[in-house]
Amino acid sequence: MEPALIGTRLASAAIGPLLRKLLAGDGPGAGLTGADRPVRLASLLSFRGEKRTLTEKDVRKLAETLVARTCEGPGGPPFPPDETEAVTDALAAHLLALGDLDMDDVQAVHLGPRALARRLRAAAPAPDGLAADSVLYLDTAIEWACHHILEFFTRRSSFVARTLVEQTRGQAALARKVDALAAAHPGPLAEDAAFERRYLAHLARKHGHLTIHGIDLRDTREEWPLDVAYLSLEATGDARDPDRAPREQASVRADLAPAAHERILLRGQAGSGKTTLVQWLTLAACATPPAEGMGYLHGRVPFVLPLRTLTRHGERLPDAERFLSAADCPLTPPDGWADRVLSAGRGLVLVDGIDEIPEAERGRARDWLRGLLSAYEGGNRWLVTSRPTAVRDDWLARDGFTELTLSPMTPAEVATFVRRWHRAAGPAAAPYEQRLLDSLRTTEHVAQLATNPLMCGLVCALHHERRGYLPRGRGSLYEAALSMLLVRRDRERGMGAPYGVDLDEAPQIQLVQRLAYWMTLNDRFQMARGHAESLVAEALPAMGLTDHAPDQVFAHLLHRSGLLREPTADTVDFVHRTFQDYLAAKALVDHWDIGVLVRNATDDRWEDVLRMAVGHARPREAAEILSELLKAADTAADRPSRLRLVLLAATALGHATEVAPEVRAEILRRTGEVIPPRDPDEARELAGAGRMVLELLPGPEGLDERTAHLVVVAATHVLSDAAVPFLARYADHPSLGVRAQLVWAWQRYDARAYADGVVARLDPTELRLQVLDDERADELLRLGLAPELLDLSASVSADRAAAVLARCDPRELRLLDHPPGGELAPLGPLGSLEYLALPTDAVWRTTDLPEGVPLRRLNFLSLPEDGLAGLARYPLLGELPYLPEPTPAVWRDLRALPQIERMTFSAEALADCPEDVVLPRVSFLVCYGGGRRRRDHSLDDVVRVFPGLQLLYLSGGTFDVSRAGDLAALRVVRTSSVVLTGTEGLPSRVRVSA
Repeated sequence: MEPALIGTRLASAAIGPLLRKLLAGDGPGAGLTGADRPVRLASLLSFRGEKRTLTEKDVRKLAETLVARTCEGPGGPPFPPDETEAVTDALAAHLLALGDLDMDDVQAVHLGPRALARRLRAAAPAPDGLAADSVLYLDTAIEWACHHILEFFTRRSSFVARTLVEQTRGQAALARKVDALAAAHPGPLAEDAAFERRYLAHLARKHGHLTIHGIDLRDTREEWPLDVAYLSLEATGDARDPDRAPREQASVRADLAPAAHERILLRGQAGSGKTTLVQWLTLAACATPPAEGMGYLHGRVPFVLPLRTLTRHGERLPDAERFLSAADCPLTPPDGWADRVLSAGRGLVLVDGIDEIPEAERGRARDWLRGLLSAYEGGNRWLVTSRPTAVRDDWLARDGFTELTLSPMTPAEVATFVRRWHRAAGPAAAPYEQRLLDSLRTTEHVAQLATNPLMCGLVCALHHERRGYLPRGRGSLYEAALSMLLVRRDRERGMGAPYGVDLDEAPQIQLVQRLAYWMTLNDRFQMARGHAESLVAEALPAMGLTDHAPDQVFAHLLHRSGLLREPTADTVDFVHRTFQDYLAAKALVDHWDIGVLVRNATDDRWEDVLRMAVGHARPREAAEILSELLKAADTAADRPSRLRLVLLAATALGHATEVAPEVRAEILRRTGEVIPPRDPDEARELAGAGRMVLELLPGPEGLDERTAHLVVVAATHVLSDAAVPFLARYADHPSLGVRAQLVWAWQRYDARAYADGVVARLDPTELRLQVLDDERADELLRLGLAPELLDLSASVSADRAAAVLARCDPRELRLLDHPPGGELAPLGPLGSLEYLALPTDAVWRTTDLPEGVPLRRLNFLSLPEDGLAGLARYPLLGELPYLPEPTPAVWRDLRALPQIERMTFSAEALADCPEDVVLPRVSFLVCYGGGRRRRDHSLDDVVRVFPGLQLLYLSGGTFDVSRAGDLAALRVVRTSSVVLTGTEGLPSRVRVSA
């Protein structure tokens, strides 16, 4: 058989999982285990060391399977059939020889599959007497096995960590040698080292602060310590390229990306943190010791090259020797220093802002960059930043650049940014931090703006300047944002006019407002680029801007305004939907399109537009819009629409600066008819109106218990994190119903925010806490909560469940859901358990239950595998749950439980009870009739099995109670579905009641 065919079969997806069995499980970190030495290859194998999972016999079976797989299919076996066993033995010997190689996985990967295969052949006994085809097959099989093994090594999470450890050790060793050489031979090397110390210190001072541009604030610092304020963002592969492999599209920490990729083109929207990342990488390279995770930059020399600075006067882009002077560095390096750094592969070249130079100059910038790459090929790290559409997708592809895109900030990252911002701002800002976090959850327009570091910084600064308050209306916040994005940010950064256009703020707002108006009227969130260009061109004459080329004006708005973007090459949209709504609302008021507003009022996509239109309107205009909303509510076809329009008018009222008193009074009267809700159905109906209902629901002050509960029901059905601060107002309410509803809602919101704002403040008295996943388990442990009544879901992992139970030691525990694998949560640590409910169909044994607990009630649907007799060790256990079809063995086990006083059976099950079973201690019995036999039931079996019965509860079916008099004293309670016969002549001590 041809070697290529053998290789094809060995490279198949079926071979990989077999060979993976040779490797031990992965471990975190670098695997140094406290010893300053590499981890040897033998410790990574499943058939060596203390934790072996395969024996040599198992490895031989694995080799046998591999040989059999490659012999399958057309073409016949690749070697003589009579040598199959010998080939298998030889292959197993070579696989076992992995454990004899004196190297670690990093060294093995460095060798490559062929060299590793040669080492294995040298370490294993030479095959004796095999035919040439068998030897060829064996050589091919070993080399392909090495391919798979090395691929597994590189996929281990600990491999990257060990690689970084080896690189760090190598760099440290090289640094020691260089220092020794410099000390022995003073000259250029010593001069270079002295200069680098000064240069790195200068960079640390220059880039050690985060600057916020374009904010009109009093008594607010513009710079923040970067090592305190920096937030590491995520970057992903460019999803617009369908040919990229899935691994390239995986998310990665942006500041760790240069560890895996020598050349990166990083795209990001305006304010997404590109320049801040450049500053952070620079600071990390200068730091001693390096920040956590940034050790890969140790020993590298940063060159920060902002293109807007390099080209501001039209100069030729600099060669390496002019990097520092072109970037305004005041230090003068030794002659040839930059060339020596880059030639040694120690450079970190950070080219910031391809989009910040004129489009005509970007081709020249790429040629300059290619020249540098050609001159300094090995070892250096290169990062180039740009806005997403400033250069095409493959702009640097042929030069080996990996393209990554900064991701928008998640709500958790926004919260982290806010906390770090306030920490950096100093003690005076501390009182405002929690207020702003609450505003971000409750005020939608604020949350929609704060999706990147720039806008988060703006919101933080505005909130701080107003002493912890943001305006209820959106006007001042949006005006500040628009002013910063359209004019002040570029001006204060010295950007000039890269597109040859220098427009004031007002005409720019008019132009982007025109685009927003068209999109909203046409129910679009993006538009064709050609149409957007034509709208801008049509507006310029009326604005007196005929001396500006329309294409340049549009390019300026698209690339410099920070408001627009190109999701594809031929479409345009707004970077934030909220900017479109704000600008469209202003245009609608200017055009007085009130009919358009009211007609679309029931469409949730128009809610924000309408509210902001009321904010833009003058008093008479606002009154008219609100009155028209109430009229539309009166003629609405159904109650939900009427309710929605009334609530919309009420929330829009808060945006009006002034409105006629009679209009305000009418809106308040109409709102009072539905808020607070009168019953649970109305509460859930209110929640259907969305987060705006939170602005109208009352706080807990002065509400009776029932009304407070209904308000909380409505709020907990609003699926928005804006509900969390509102619900926090009810956290101190004494009502158990209110507190139970608040606990139920925990699963619907962010685990940490809800835990801090609500759960941590609840009175735990008789309150059952629900822990439904690992996130909520972590929060319970973090807060140190120890509820006596606990519901624990099977979705909680075993280690978290053990930690929660050890921390809480609950009095009552309900295990929810079917446990994974049928196993119970670890119950051993419990010591106070009085009530335990097991999940449906749980596979359990009485020996799984905790010892020595005062267990009084046990609820289960599946019988224990070891029978019920083991429950005898719980002397306080006085009640058992319904036993649907007990076997004779179960009935006899019940005799071993004399402490049981309350039981539940079906009448048919009692009929099957063995004659020798009597349970005299049972005094309370629930008996169900009906059943599959559908017959009348007598009390003969009850009298026989339970002679000490005092209370009998009957449900469903027909019962003959004539034997009830045989019991010493009995009360019979029946449901309405029970028919009793034989009641004549019963003694007076037998009481029958409904």
